[in-house]
Amino acid sequence: MSECQGLGDCDDARMQRIYEYLDGALTREDITEIKHHLNDCPECTQQYDLECVIRNMVKRSCTEAAPENLKNAILDRIHSIRPVDA
Repeated sequence: MSECQGLGDCDDARMQRIYEYLDGALTREDITEIKHHLNDCPECTQQYDLECVIRNMVKRSCTEAAPENLKNAILDRIHSIRPVDA
């Protein structure tokens, strides 16, 4: 997989494999292949690093609790549009 050697030849399919690597959706053989490619390809390594930053930010923001007034406003809105059960 490291045939591009960082010369701009990496395509969307290759990046999809890197996303699968980040998701833990590859076999051991594929993981080894991706690791070797990342060692040889600065372009993909840069995209990999960026994706790691994005995923960490999303993960961190998903653990933050919504403010109580926002929760109440959402629940009030749900109750105002949901038909009342008899």
